[in-house]
Amino acid sequence: MSLAGGKASSLHSRYGYHGSFVAVLAVVPAFLVMAVWLAVAPAMIEARVRQTLPQQAQSETAATQNLNYGTITSIARGLRDLDAETLAKVKAADAAGARAILGDHGVPLAGEPPAYMLQAAELLNDMNATNSLAMTVVTIALSLAGGVLGLRMIAPRFRARNRVEQVMLAGLIICSSIAILTTVGIIMSMLSETVHFFQAVPAWKFFFGTVWDPRFAAAGASDTGGQFGLIPLLLGTLYIGFVAMLFAVPVGLFAAIYMAEYASPRLRSITKPLLEILAGIPTIVYGFFALTTVGPFLRDISAKISGIATGDFASFIQAQSVLTAGFVMGIMLIPYVSSLSDDIITAVPRSLRDGSLGLGATRSETVKNVILPAALPGIVGALLMTASRAVGETMIVVLAAGVAARIQFNPFEPMTTVTVKIVNQLTGDLEFTSPQTLVAFALGITLFVITLCLNIYALYIVRKYREQYE
Repeated sequence: MSLAGGKASSLHSRYGYHGSFVAVLAVVPAFLVMAVWLAVAPAMIEARVRQTLPQQAQSETAATQNLNYGTITSIARGLRDLDAETLAKVKAADAAGARAILGDHGVPLAGEPPAYMLQAAELLNDMNATNSLAMTVVTIALSLAGGVLGLRMIAPRFRARNRVEQVMLAGLIICSSIAILTTVGIIMSMLSETVHFFQAVPAWKFFFGTVWDPRFAAAGASDTGGQFGLIPLLLGTLYIGFVAMLFAVPVGLFAAIYMAEYASPRLRSITKPLLEILAGIPTIVYGFFALTTVGPFLRDISAKISGIATGDFASFIQAQSVLTAGFVMGIMLIPYVSSLSDDIITAVPRSLRDGSLGLGATRSETVKNVILPAALPGIVGALLMTASRAVGETMIVVLAAGVAARIQFNPFEPMTTVTVKIVNQLTGDLEFTSPQTLVAFALGITLFVITLCLNIYALYIVRKYREQYE
């Protein structure tokens, strides 16, 4: 105001934009420098500490060197928490004494640390302290310099609004790019390991194999075909997902129709949050529910039915089965179907309802002949997205359907899915160089392609059959 002589009309931008511009210069450059510093400095400090280690320690394997550096960081954390007197005792003691002192202060060590580890830990603490001080000084100095520069740039005709909007636009572009870059990163990481897997196992044996047994043949044998067959896992994934959708779609869709068209506002305000609570329950809890309640219940019911029909009380439904997993997964998917369908149905214009009712149609006829056809593309898209959610489920299948990879169509028998085997293959001490581990990435990229195709088809359905309303 003082630069404008008290005349706001002579300013190009309002006062808030000038203040925002100064704030941007004072915060954004300093924040970026701090972020880069925090990302780069730890690696540089680690490299410097590793260079100071004895030649014998540097000649160890990579796994041993990483283990030794982990011990050094543990010692460094313990030294950082000690008072000056105790720290002096640690420096003056031998390896055994230092280990005992550190153990008494909450830093348990597997063995007596060599002297070079204590020295490296002290160096690590010193470098971390110097790094923190330098980063603080540089960040504050840069922030003050940016603020002063921003204040000096303020003038009545300075285009502060344009500069601020450019910064905001850049921020929005960066935020919108994060999802895309993350997706690209996920795909590239899976593709690279998948290529390594297909270098060891032919692709046709993976995609068309009917036996899942991820172990190589005996020594000297050349036949390894069928051991990484995808067909049993893919069949189990689609079968269990199909059974789950059979339970979830009718219940969820009818619940959405009732809440959108028939329920009173008071009942809707109570029922819809209660229904959506199901979406907040962890999937492992659904798995426990299937393992301890639903599975035994179906097994006992089938035994009673078998006894009444044949006199033999042998259960024809196993506790772990496709039916058990599909039923419990369907319960989990109900809120997804219901919530998405409810939003789509309520988005149908009110004029269509009023026109149908005005022509003499009943409420049920209006729902069947007007509202559902208008909302059908969105509902189909919502169901396909729900199917993608069902395909990616893991914990319910592990506890409710078992881990048996086989080809069969009896819903009363156990099966397994792609996601379960991904977890199994990545669990253990295998290195990421064996086909038994790399197959998890091939399974992951296959599952990604399946869910991507479902989502693309859902978008195609919505766009093809979407009706435009004024």
